[in-house]
Order: sequence, then C-alpha cells, then structure tokens
Amino acid sequence: MHEASKKLNECLQEVYEPDWPGRDEASKIAENNDLLWMDYHQKLVDQALLTMDTYLGQFPDIKSRIAKRGRKLVDYDSARHHYESLQTAKKKDEAKIAKPVSLLEKAAPQWCQGKLQAHLVAQTNLLRNQAEEELVKAQKVFEEMNVDLQEELPSLWNSRVGFYVNTFQSIAGLEENFHREMSKLNQSLNDVLGGLEKQHGSNTFTVKAQPSDGAPAKENKSPSPPPDGSPAATAEARANHEPEPAGAAAPGPALPKSPSQPIPWDLWEPAEASEAAGGTQEPGDTAAGEAASNSLPAVVVETFSAVNGAVEGSGGGARVDLPPGFMFKVQAQHDYAATDTDELQLKAGDVVLVIPFQNPEEQDEGWLMGVKESDWNQHKELDKCQGVFPENFTERVQ
Repeated sequence: MHEASKKLNECLQEVYEPDWPGRDEASKIAENNDLLWMDYHQKLVDQALLTMDTYLGQFPDIKSRIAKRGRKLVDYDSARHHYESLQTAKKKDEAKIAKPVSLLEKAAPQWCQGKLQAHLVAQTNLLRNQAEEELVKAQKVFEEMNVDLQEELPSLWNSRVGFYVNTFQSIAGLEENFHREMSKLNQSLNDVLGGLEKQHGSNTFTVKAQPSDGAPAKENKSPSPPPDGSPAATAEARANHEPEPAGAAAPGPALPKSPSQPIPWDLWEPAEASEAAGGTQEPGDTAAGEAASNSLPAVVVETFSAVNGAVEGSGGGARVDLPPGFMFKVQAQHDYAATDTDELQLKAGDVVLVIPFQNPEEQDEGWLMGVKESDWNQHKELDKCQGVFPENFTERVQ
C-alpha cells in the first residue's frame, strides 16, 4: 500500500504542470503523505512487531526445557528400575548364605566358605547403595525441572489472551490515527484539485501520448504547435479562423486534415471532363482554374494535385522512384523529437514523402503518415522507415 501511494503521488507530480495553481500545495501533501507512512511503519515495528518477537522468542526455550524434562524422566525411570532389580537380587543372596550352591563354595575349604559369602554380600550391598544414590539424584533433577515447568506453563498459557488483545488494540489504535491523518491529507489534496478544476475546467490541455501494445493508431494525440510565425502555424491559424501569428509567411495551399478520406464520385467530374477535352488549358484560364480549385474541399484539391503530379512526372504511368500511394512532399520547418516507436524523428529541412494510412480510421487529426526522402532512397522499403509525424511541424513543398 505504501508503494502504491508513492506511485500515485509520483504520477500526480509528473502530470502537474508548473503553471497550474496548487502545485506547491500538492508537492507538500505528497511529502507529508510519505512521512506519515514512514511514521506508521516505525510505530508498528516498535509497538507490535518487536513485542511480538519478544513474546514468541520464549517458546523455543520452553520447548527445549520440556524436551530435557522428558529425557530426565527417562533417566529417573532407568535408575528406579535398576535399584528395584538390585533389591530383588539381595533377597536371593540371603538365600545363598543359608544354603551355598555355587561350585566355588563347594570346592572351597570349610574355613573359606564364610569369607566368600561375606564378600558377595558386601559387593551386593555396594551396588545397591550406588544404585540408590543414582536414583535419588535422578529423581531430584527431574522433580526440580518438573516443578518449574508446572509453575511456568499455566501462567504462559493464560497470558496469551491478554498479550494478543493488547497487541491487536495497539495495532488498531495506530491504524485509526494513521487513517485519520491520511484522510486530512486526502481532503487537502481534493481541495487543491477542486480549485484547479474550477479555474481550468473549460480549457483543454496538451496530453502526451502513451505507447499502446499492439495498437499502431495514434490515439488522443495533440501535437505541440511550432513556434509562432512559422508557415504551418499560419496555415493552422487561418484554418481555425484565428489571428495569424506575427511575422507569418504568405498564404499557401490549404493542408488537408485527412488525406486518405474517400472522395465522392461526383467531385471527380470536372477533372474527367478536362481530361476528355485533351487535358489542355489556355493560359488565360489559369486564374479560372485556380478559382474553381479553391471552391472545392481541400482534400479534393490536394488529391487532384497528387494525381496530376504523378501523371505529369511519369508520362501517364506510375513513378517507380516514389513510395506506393505517394501524395505530396512536405519539408520540416522545425525539429521534432519522436515520443513513440512509430513516429518519425524530424530535423528542420528534412523532406518527407506523404503516403496514406492503410486504415483511414487510424489517422488522428493533425497527423500524417510518411517516409523521409533520404530513408526511402536508401532502403526502398516502407516497413523499415515509415512513420507518423505532426502536420503543423512541416510545410507543403510539392
């Protein structure tokens, strides 16, 4: 959750423009948000995790003591059984003294039999005494450990409820304070963004394009305008009925917004009629022809120019030195840094051969598809060098 909160604040700081109101407040809120998370983490460690580790740390020691008590119980039982076996042997020895049965006793002289019997009795008593001492010692060690565990285990067992209740109450209190402070920061951020919406709710802002997986279309792109005074800016301002920038160049041909837009069949009639008449035109009819062209849509004018240029340049056949579907040439008036893999990197002065989109629906307003003339002359392959570029960074040259 902390990482998600940091990513959200980083995203907000990245998209927040410097001239937008409330930028400093938003930055301060992001800093306080991170500090609040760090403080919450530290308090959780100090008041919950360390206490829990201390409580759980005693269980391995208790388990080892319980296992040791089990081993001492085995020793105690072994010593007890050994002592009991010696007690049984003592009774048998007493019977031997009354009636000797061993070969040694039978073979010994009469005066020596008493000494042998006394020696056997003394040896048996010694073993019995050692066994008794070991039994007492093993019993004492076991009982001491058993008594200590009997006193500690019930109290440890009963303490678990109080410990876990206190720990969970501490965690709940930390979470309550944390969410209370976090809600204040969120409300402050909401107020800042609300003020931004009120001041700029009716304006439109430039949105940077983000690459999309498997989608060649340029969606929601708004190319940045070139510097004021450029021919492209003048043409765009004239097309939008806006005042022309200072130092604008002379009027030029209107640039089509969608070169690949289909043309109604009836709009081709004037061109067909002209070709049927032999394709000749008197010099005095030039002005009339230009006036007629100006009365047609910009798309029709540009298409007529591209068709006529292809026919004139090849003597009625297709020009093999230009890419398929070539429409017209443009020249870059300003540098353009590509922001995606399917965009062209332009330098001022680059000549671009404009071609139509394979799918007209993929074309965004203000963007053209083309290939730089230098790349086309070198590779002759569209797949390697074609790309889209902003129309308002270029000027029509042919």
